[in-house]
Amino acid sequence: MMTPETKSLILDLYSIEAIKFGSFTLKSGIQSPIYIDLRLVISYPPLMKKLSACLNKLIAQLSFDMICGIPYAALPITTALSLEGSHPMIMCRKEVKDYGTKKLIEGKFEKGQTCLLIEDVVTSGASIMETAASLRKQDLEINDAIVVLDREQGGKEKLMENSIVLHPLISIFELLKVLFYEKKISEATFKQVNDFLAVPAK
Repeated sequence: MMTPETKSLILDLYSIEAIKFGSFTLKSGIQSPIYIDLRLVISYPPLMKKLSACLNKLIAQLSFDMICGIPYAALPITTALSLEGSHPMIMCRKEVKDYGTKKLIEGKFEKGQTCLLIEDVVTSGASIMETAASLRKQDLEINDAIVVLDREQGGKEKLMENSIVLHPLISIFELLKVLFYEKKISEATFKQVNDFLAVPAK
């Protein structure tokens, strides 16, 4: 259900050009007519606060001991969410450093605790599954993941196969409807992106 806060957030993201239309190569190698770059939000503190407040409402009904951002784009969002809701946070590295403590996971945690994963954008869900696998090896429970934007290309289903429930703040189809009805994009662009998104990501 689209809320006024979510609609306002979508228009704000569009205004800072975090939502782009054209031709873009995604991490998976496929060409996409839309690209969501939430890294830009770090340069707009008021928008980051609005985003973290929306996410904090989204996770209010979930049970967890700590949060962990998927490296690396989601780390600033996760930090803001940690401060917004006073949620303990840990960080999972992509690789172990060969100096210092050589830890894979930074922060305080205990075996058996539940960790909520935070991601910026989900396409296939691969990045979430990689981080979940690393945390599960440390005997942490991973049941849920939060994402700012779900591209609705099969990621939610693949995560469910790995016993992870995805909770999106924004669906890309909701985003497109808002931009179209607010006359930010043309009908041709609206149809082109919708047709593209109808095909699940590999």
